[in-house]
Amino acid sequence: MEALGPVTCGGVGAALGAEGRPAPEARVHFRVTRFIMEAGVKLGMRSIPIATACAIYHKFFCEIDLDAYDPYLVAMSSLYLAGKVEEQHLRTRDIINVSNRYFHPDSEPLELDSRFWELRDSIVQCELLVLRVLRFQVSFQHPHKYLLHYLVSLKNWLNRYSWQRSRVSIAAWALLRDSYHGALCLRFQAQHIAVAVLHLALRAYGVEVPAEAEAEKPWWQVFSEDLTKPIIDNIVSDLIQIYTMDTEIP
Repeated sequence: MEALGPVTCGGVGAALGAEGRPAPEARVHFRVTRFIMEAGVKLGMRSIPIATACAIYHKFFCEIDLDAYDPYLVAMSSLYLAGKVEEQHLRTRDIINVSNRYFHPDSEPLELDSRFWELRDSIVQCELLVLRVLRFQVSFQHPHKYLLHYLVSLKNWLNRYSWQRSRVSIAAWALLRDSYHGALCLRFQAQHIAVAVLHLALRAYGVEVPAEAEAEKPWWQVFSEDLTKPIIDNIVSDLIQIYTMDTEIP
């Protein structure tokens, strides 16, 4: 499913507070999605299930006010649900223990007592709530497959020495991963995000696409015909806002 939401839906760039700084809600979502990513890695999740968990979380709070539910509980349920959607099933016990260690690094795993079972029931009930709010539309078309294809194509265009010397591929994958701190996956098409992170990675390392000046259209439009420069600029702007928050939030 191509998940496209309104421009104001969880967008970092659209949710600016005073003096052009990200609004408090965007900062909360940044912290919680950082938790989803770190917990997902500790749970051994692949990149696509982690991306799906972030997308489910963002989409839920496009529909529901942030103050209505505990965002970290929604995040744990998003991890649980994403495991089912992407066929990498997780045990609620593992999610609870990883989350407990995240918030209390020096603590022991929770005992199977009433507190544990209450938390487990909360995750399961929240999962059902998320499904109802999202009308069971929890499958997403992620940019990953597009970025892989574009990287292979671009590698064949570029000078082999220039490609090996740069870290464009690593940077593009890192930019794509970090984009899930915001709701870019809901606001823009997957192909457009893939091209935009590749465009930014090329600019960051000063790598130029051969014969671009003589070409009838820019290289990025070869990959996605309906893509425009303003769309790329909007995606890059949102990414910059995400990295701005990363430097400000402990």
